[in-house]
Amino acid sequence: MGVFTILSQTRLDHETFSAHRELEARLKAGLRGDVLFDAGSRALYATDASNYRQLPVGVILPRDAADVEAALDACRTLGAAVLPRGGGTSLSGQCANVAVVFDFSRYMNGLAAIDPDLKIATVQPGIVLDRLRDAAEKYHLTYAPDPATHSRCTLGGMIGNNSCGVHGLLGGKTVDNVESLDVVLYDGTRMTVGRTNPEQLESIVRAGGRRGEIYAGMARIRDRYADLVRAKFPRIPRRVSGYNLDELLPENGFNVARALVGSEGTCATVLSATLNLTASPPFRVLTVLGFDDPFVAADSVPLALEHKPIGLEGFDHLLVQFMRRKGIALKELDQLPPGVGFLLVEMGAWRAEEAQAKAEALARDCRSWRNPPVAHICTPAEAASVWYVRESALGAVVFVPGEPDRWEGWEDAAVPPEKLGDYLRRISALMAEYGYSSPLYGHYGQGCVHMRINFDFRSEEGLRSFREFLDRATDVVLDFGGSLSGEHGDGQARAALLPKMFGPELMQAFREFKALWDPNNRMNPGKLIDAVRVYDPIENLRKGIQSHVRPGQLPSARLSQEEGAGENFGAGLKPHFAFARDGGSLEHATERCVGVGACRNTVGGVMCPSYRATGDEKHSTRGRAHLLWEMLAGSLHAEGFQSETVHEALDLCLSCKACKTECPVQVDMAAYKAEFLAQHYKGRAHPLRHYVFGFADKLARFGSIAPGITNAILTGALTSPMVKRIAGVAQQRNLPRLARRSFVSGRDFSRAVNPAEKNRALAPAAMSNRRPVFLWPDTWNNYYHPQILVAAETVLNSAGFRVESPEGHICCGRPLYDFGFLDHARAYLEDVLQRMAPRIGAGMPFIFLEPSCASVFKDELLEFFPKDERAALMSRQVWLLADWLQASAPDWVPNRLEGTHVLVHGHCHHKAVFGGPASEIALLGRAGANVEQIKAGCCGMAGPFGFEAEKFAVSKTIADDGLMPAVESAGPRTVLLADGFSCREQIQQLGHRQALHFAELLARSCGCGE
Repeated sequence: MGVFTILSQTRLDHETFSAHRELEARLKAGLRGDVLFDAGSRALYATDASNYRQLPVGVILPRDAADVEAALDACRTLGAAVLPRGGGTSLSGQCANVAVVFDFSRYMNGLAAIDPDLKIATVQPGIVLDRLRDAAEKYHLTYAPDPATHSRCTLGGMIGNNSCGVHGLLGGKTVDNVESLDVVLYDGTRMTVGRTNPEQLESIVRAGGRRGEIYAGMARIRDRYADLVRAKFPRIPRRVSGYNLDELLPENGFNVARALVGSEGTCATVLSATLNLTASPPFRVLTVLGFDDPFVAADSVPLALEHKPIGLEGFDHLLVQFMRRKGIALKELDQLPPGVGFLLVEMGAWRAEEAQAKAEALARDCRSWRNPPVAHICTPAEAASVWYVRESALGAVVFVPGEPDRWEGWEDAAVPPEKLGDYLRRISALMAEYGYSSPLYGHYGQGCVHMRINFDFRSEEGLRSFREFLDRATDVVLDFGGSLSGEHGDGQARAALLPKMFGPELMQAFREFKALWDPNNRMNPGKLIDAVRVYDPIENLRKGIQSHVRPGQLPSARLSQEEGAGENFGAGLKPHFAFARDGGSLEHATERCVGVGACRNTVGGVMCPSYRATGDEKHSTRGRAHLLWEMLAGSLHAEGFQSETVHEALDLCLSCKACKTECPVQVDMAAYKAEFLAQHYKGRAHPLRHYVFGFADKLARFGSIAPGITNAILTGALTSPMVKRIAGVAQQRNLPRLARRSFVSGRDFSRAVNPAEKNRALAPAAMSNRRPVFLWPDTWNNYYHPQILVAAETVLNSAGFRVESPEGHICCGRPLYDFGFLDHARAYLEDVLQRMAPRIGAGMPFIFLEPSCASVFKDELLEFFPKDERAALMSRQVWLLADWLQASAPDWVPNRLEGTHVLVHGHCHHKAVFGGPASEIALLGRAGANVEQIKAGCCGMAGPFGFEAEKFAVSKTIADDGLMPAVESAGPRTVLLADGFSCREQIQQLGHRQALHFAELLARSCGCGE
């Protein structure tokens, strides 16, 4: 069947649903949870982590089982299709459909119980895997399946996909770890299903009713197709394709719960699950084996398996190369031994000595292998680094500089582990025929290898090649006795290929199984198995043939305005930023989001503070990126940059920049937000508060002419509330007070030496022999806290440098980006480049105290001036104080902080752009201090964000997630350290403690800052 013959097929009948408003009204009347039928919410859930996109009918976030049953009743009454969804990280298109999406992650995410004696746990479908695993580890138990998305994937989604992960060797797939399921069907039937002995089966059938009908039908399927199931189902560790009819066989206990695992929402909706837990060896040792051939690494899997590891992963040199080119995990990559193919072999035991002995035995034994690798037994810290490399794989292999775009589509096949090397040789040769290539990574110990191939979805020829490749790749994997899916499920990506794998009789068995559970064909229709037809892999592609159709649509489809008809104005947009990594295209930049959902992680790191505060998908980096794409090329294109949906989603973005480094594909939401706001307000006035906050440097400069009067107005009992109301500032906030004199105005430029009394004896002639550095007087420290700049100058002089600063006002324009004043921001930087040109040309280091200001010159400067040599040079010459001292004054040792307990809070931009406060911690440690870094993300102030009235509550919620508890528990003699002006303000205003800047504390340590 040709590509465009496939594309000319008619729509499935569920796609014609049109009673949206009536259904919305019924749902709002009957549900306690959220009902979202607006255009923005539908666009938000139009795609998952796959290549596919379909606009849903609507979205509900049920609060409990009663809500689910009421929603199904409303959908059934009007004939709407239903799609139960987990974390939205599916890679095969099973979480995109013209259906009502049931998102359980917001409310139905509870852990009902853990029984450590029976080794079982009962959970709701929306619970995140890591929450269950953390709770189980208290009893030295775990839930064995652990996908790379373990920090945000939900158990309901894992049950739907039959997920697995790194430790499949320890406990198998999800199907092997489900005890029972509480499910509800589209027709409202509710039942608990699990293992069923013959007496129970007979009793259920005899009782009749809907349940008896289903069980009788499954018994007929078992009896009719048992021999075929035994003959045709691959006996490999990772057979995920198709329905689990093998679980109905007598030897498997007629386990109905496990038969439903992996059904991808096409049969039933899971309300709760009782899961089997596995003993978790507390002592683990990782050995990395480096081979000089990636296929030989795969050939060696059976030899490694003889040592009975609990995890056996692998990847090739392309993954390592791509990570280096993207600047991802550079320190972690240094832990790898030499090689172009790698196996990660993890041993587990109940005693540390036993785990170590197992690793050493492997390292000894591998020397005698036919192709001996280089073996490195990792320390726990090294092991954590290597696992980070493995878990970063998906993000590392997309949007690589100098490489074509890569997509899923053939990323999940599995074969017998002993045949893995030969399979990889064959599939690599086939890829080469089509001009395709891919890094290799995945679960080598179970024969499942992931790929990300440079398919062309944007041309007719590209689609033809893609579809032909799928057919031939299917033949290859079947030649090795494998499965089309080994973990990610079939969804839309592989559903149409299943007849090749199972044959017509078993395909009929699958259809009969679905019809028992979903006779109306309204549970995720068109995916995996369907009574009419399944979607082909080239239908519903998000990246369509641009010259023929709108993205995500079929060439033959008749498009409505709501679905995305009209011009794709994103292609002709001239952005303010260069977006050089994305060919100058904001649309392509938003396509960076591949949906893996790292921004939905709520533990560790910084990304994404607003999502952590609200739990709302639209406030995640993923949600915002998807909405921006929909605005540029999808269902919201008619609204364009005036889209209130997109504006609302971006409004709570704190521009923390965490996503640019923590997101595995380096989505840069701070830049996207600034660009959106610039376009949104193009040709019209901004709200007053935008000018007040955005041009804070000018207000500070003018206010400093008469700081006493300015402070009286800003803080007076009568005037302050009025000023706050006019400027849109929260009444709970205190407005910062200007210093009596700024640093620049108080500096003696004729001497250009430290004004501290203890250093005045040092003659200017002696200072002239020292290396000059330029101390940047940012607005916040210059006008509000000049003592910090004085302290920094003191420290730099003490460390042997000569300090210069500008005469007069200078500013990077940091707040301008928060409100989209990008023309002004560019002008600010152009002024800096002109004024600093001599110093830039001389190679002078620029020392910054405020991380957010320093980040402008590492980031936005290059986006505005990508081809300006001055910008490139200045960016390389920008340093934070501590980093500069560590690099350029390694022999300078501060002192006098012995016994001081210091708690350090890192600014978001410090972490995202400069790697965090490691230098501060090291220098203070050398001074004798006992230093701890607060385990918190964003402080929640984020420049003007926390001052804005409508954002105060969110700001406080963010601060309460780590920072404020640490501040409140700190002893009175503990020194709180925060380099960011916003961070110090938040700590003072919410925690009622005064935090110091690193420069202030270090000045004390050298005896010249007191």
